[in-house]
Order: sequence, then C-alpha cells, then structure tokens
Amino acid sequence: MTVHKQTASFHWDDLRIFLELARTGSLSAAARALRISHATVGRRVAALEEGLGRRLVDRRADGYGLTADGETVFALADGMDERALAILRQVSSQGGREAGLTGTVRLTTTQALADRFLMPRLGPLRARHPGIDLEVTVDNRSLSLARREADIAIRLARPQRGDLIARRLATMGYGLFAAVGAADAVIGYDEALAELPEAVWLARHMAGRRVAFRSNSQQTQLAAAKAGFGVALLPFWLAAGEPDLTPVPCEAPPLEREAWLVLHPDLRDVPRVRAVIEHLVALFAAEFATLTDTAPVPEG
Repeated sequence: MTVHKQTASFHWDDLRIFLELARTGSLSAAARALRISHATVGRRVAALEEGLGRRLVDRRADGYGLTADGETVFALADGMDERALAILRQVSSQGGREAGLTGTVRLTTTQALADRFLMPRLGPLRARHPGIDLEVTVDNRSLSLARREADIAIRLARPQRGDLIARRLATMGYGLFAAVGAADAVIGYDEALAELPEAVWLARHMAGRRVAFRSNSQQTQLAAAKAGFGVALLPFWLAAGEPDLTPVPCEAPPLEREAWLVLHPDLRDVPRVRAVIEHLVALFAAEFATLTDTAPVPEG
C-alpha cells in the first residue's frame, strides 16, 4: 500500500491578499486596496492558512499582526506580487497598443478635484474617445500604481518613488474665504490630517483663533464656510463662482500646492492611457488662470 504524504498548497490570489493584509494591518484597508469585501479578505487569508497548515495572522486590538510563520511567509513572498503585476502591466501595454483607444483607464485623485474640477470638464474626452471607459477612484491616500490600484494618479505632492513618471500639471493657489460677517472663527482639519500642508498653514498663521468647525473634506469645509461657520482655507478654483463667499484679507504668505500627474512607466505608451493623459494635461493648461489666480481681495 502506497502512502501519499500531503504537501502544503495555496492559490496565488490568496497569497496576494495575505500580502496586502500584512502591509495594511486591517481587513478594511486591505479590502479597499484590493477592491474586494473585507469578508473576502478574511476568507481568503483563512484559506491560505489552511493550505499551508500554519496560522499566519493574529487578531489584535489595533488590527492584524503577523505570527512567526506569517513573518516568514511575508519575507519570502514580499515583492512577488510586484513582479507578477509587472507581467500584467507589460501584457496590458502590448495588448493596449494592438487594441487602440478602447478599454478601461483607472484614475485616482482627491474627492474635491474629482467632483468639482475634473468631472465638469471630462465630457470632451468621452465625446472624442467613446471607446475608453473611465474609472475614477476618489481617495486621499496614495493608491499604488505599481499594484495596479490605478493607472493614472493626480496627486498634490511629487511622488517619492523614482521609478514612477511624474509631470507637474499646475501650481494651485489658496486663499481665505468666508460668508459675509462670519470671519471671526476658523474652519480647520481634524487631527488625523494635522500634517497636511493646509492644516500646517492654518496652525501657523491662524493660531489663537477659535476653530468652530473641522472636517477632512474640502467640499464640506466649503459648505461650512457658506453656512457661516468661519474662515476656510480653500483652493481658488474651488471657491471661484461661489456668490455666498467673499475673500478674506490675510498678510501671511499665500499657500500653494502642486498638482502632479503620475503613472507607471509600463503604461506610458498604451494608447488609451496616453489619450487620457493628453486630455488631462490640456485641461489643466487651459484652466491655468482658474487654478492660480485669486479673486480681488477687498481692502481694509
């Protein structure tokens, strides 16, 4: 009688999901990054543990941590997903050149830029390239281009990774705005965003002023300013055309932030990606005055 010894086995997707959970430390964060449900993350990691016959993660008060076996598996597998996705990007690049201007392009940026600046100006892109399907993900965190969470990103800081292609789109000016008679208090950011350049500027130049409203959303801050909660530091393009708001004089140095278009080098020659990039570059160039100029500030 022959005895077959059972060997460990696993599916690649389960390992990929485990790597994301190990990096993020939470089911919800891993689920957002992978665009699946948190229940699926838990189920697939459990399947990986069963296949390997080892417990890889421990549930802790602050999220998930790796066991000793989990640390070993992570050390061996870290980077495998990057290399596998590089293959997919290369295949996508070759296939994209053959397919032409069809297929999906994934773009990520902030909520305010997507809703208030980009969407009203993307109609011509659709009219010119009807075969391109656009997928926009709004997220303040930096989605990974290397892991194909997005094809193109518009970020408000130059990326630190040197292997990404980055092109400066614009320098955006900021100003203080409030409803008439409502400039006695400040509208600020919650503590989780204390390191954000806007929050740092407010802490430095509006110190000592009462903070009557806090939000992590620029659009919510805009609404709060219109409702009379106080002075909000807003991009000129976001405050432009708001009849309920007036510029508030300030002697402090103005805040400026750069908008950068970022993509992975493997995708720069894909026709559908290139078409979206060209439209975005032209769009930001055409809106130069809107992005950089301020409305007249009243004297006194």
